[in-house]
Amino acid sequence: MSKTTNFLKKPSFSLCFSYSFSHSASQPVHSVYDLTTCIGSLQACARHKSLSKGKQIHSYMITNGFLCSPLSITSLINMYSKCNQMDDAVSTFNCKFHDHNVFAYNAVIAGFAANGLARYGFEFYKRMRLTGVVPDKFTFPCVIRTCCGVVVEVRKIHALVNKLGLELDVYVGSALVNRYLKFGLVEEAQKLFEELPSRDVVLWNAMVNGFAQIGHFDEALVVFRIMGEEGVVPSRFTVTGVLSIFAVMGDFNNGRAVHGFAMKMGYDSHFEVSNALIDMYGKCKCTGDSLNIFEMMIKKDIYSWNSIIAVHEQCDYHDETLRLFDRMLRAGIRPDLVTITIVVPVCSHLAALMHGREIHGYMIKYGLGMEDVNEEDINDVLMTNAVMDMYAKCGSMRNACMVFDKMKNKDVASWNIMIMGYGMHGNANKALDMFSRMCEAQIHVDEVTFVGVLFACSHAGLVSEGRELLTQMKSKYGVLPTIEHYTCVVDMLGRAGHLEEAFELVQNMPIQANPVVWRALLAACRLHRNSGIAKIAALKLMELDPGHSGNYVLTSNIFVETGQYEEVLEVRHTMRQHDVKKAPGCSWTELKDGVHAFINGDRAHPKANFIYAELDSLTARLREHGYVPHL
Repeated sequence: MSKTTNFLKKPSFSLCFSYSFSHSASQPVHSVYDLTTCIGSLQACARHKSLSKGKQIHSYMITNGFLCSPLSITSLINMYSKCNQMDDAVSTFNCKFHDHNVFAYNAVIAGFAANGLARYGFEFYKRMRLTGVVPDKFTFPCVIRTCCGVVVEVRKIHALVNKLGLELDVYVGSALVNRYLKFGLVEEAQKLFEELPSRDVVLWNAMVNGFAQIGHFDEALVVFRIMGEEGVVPSRFTVTGVLSIFAVMGDFNNGRAVHGFAMKMGYDSHFEVSNALIDMYGKCKCTGDSLNIFEMMIKKDIYSWNSIIAVHEQCDYHDETLRLFDRMLRAGIRPDLVTITIVVPVCSHLAALMHGREIHGYMIKYGLGMEDVNEEDINDVLMTNAVMDMYAKCGSMRNACMVFDKMKNKDVASWNIMIMGYGMHGNANKALDMFSRMCEAQIHVDEVTFVGVLFACSHAGLVSEGRELLTQMKSKYGVLPTIEHYTCVVDMLGRAGHLEEAFELVQNMPIQANPVVWRALLAACRLHRNSGIAKIAALKLMELDPGHSGNYVLTSNIFVETGQYEEVLEVRHTMRQHDVKKAPGCSWTELKDGVHAFINGDRAHPKANFIYAELDSLTARLREHGYVPHL
């Protein structure tokens, strides 16, 4: 659904025309049973999100003149809302052949709230008030959900609730408590909670989940404890709220205890509880437990797939993340914007260009975050930036440039991605040209921009340009150089062979050098076989970061290349003393059947024998042409 849809427009021509046509004809006599059957069928369509069947029933009701009943209209609105078709829901509401009563308004407002279109729901509420329709106890819980970021509107609604005598209704009270907590108005929420004479599990959930959503975890757990002391049995929504707390806290033991309670109560068979358990175990780095719960689910919805995919992505299991995504597609589950947001960066990490292109095509086809690139929508810009970053990191700057050029509203991150992409692939001239265009467009450059341009200068050997940019950062552009910028310049000078100048910069820069800076200097020493400065850098690294294997490997390689074998033995001895082990090298390649990861010396791949045979064959052919391996 397009975000620009005007939901307050007049009814669509097709619906009103067909209705007026059938209404003008002689209407057949129909029984109450027929109308009741239609309404029951619409409710079933709403439950199962069966849009096509619902539209057939709608046509039948128009033909037989069943739309004179307010219950018919409400049922149709509800069906379209549950099927995520708010255009049709509003068109049904706007047809002039029925009274716009409180039930119809409630159905539309609830639909907007459920579909994440809060602003339109609140507009309908204001329209309802202007037309003189009095809200009831079913109106307010939905309307309160649509008051996003406007405290004064919630207080107005609270006053109207008191005026209408609904202040003791537990559902209205629960909605107000939850909304006050979302605004951080803890005292108002607690006061209202204390005033309500009847406190059922819904109200307690509002307190527990409300505190959890604003990050007040201790208060939420206190309320949860008191809830138990008062003999209120937690519902599955209480369980999901508490699990979300333990997920953020990484509290495995308490999370497992709640899992046991959920199993005892039979809540673990519900989607929302299983999804919360997947998330909790994932946040506690127990991906095996998360996967077990996921696999045990008989039916998996989009949230289940998103949860398990997110768990693997958060634990940096990128290849497994893509495999789960492929499984999701094969299972016939259509990805949503959340899925895409998780998977696109994974393609960047793995340089999985084929997957990235397929996902981009899917986004364009189904309008996920890409159809409104010309509008000032922050989510669309973020999503488009992610796609552009994916193309840049996968080496397809042509595609990245195409996405960039189509964007009407580019933010600073959009420009930074392009600058970094060109720099990463050694095209410094285009990176600097993009930087000039960015300045001409009066986009305020930031720290990330200069990391990109200095990185580009480093990889292209543009030493004078890099020096000048570092000098101008603060004076001309108002950006204070950080450790990342000095690291880029040290790397630039080192690559170009200016080791003395790089060493002097490390010693005299206004920020204390961190291990990354010293490691850049050490890598330059290896490149130019300078063991003198290398020894100083290595000693500093052993002092600052004794657990990093890269320090020992770099230092050892420098001494090997300069023939200082006694120093090599000493470095390896120090490495053993600190119990530092080098992580095995890993590479991956993308084929039509997915991404294949290979670890150094790995024999786990199902086609390992074939792969090694081919590798031996290639090595033999290289040797025939005079290749001698550099050991």
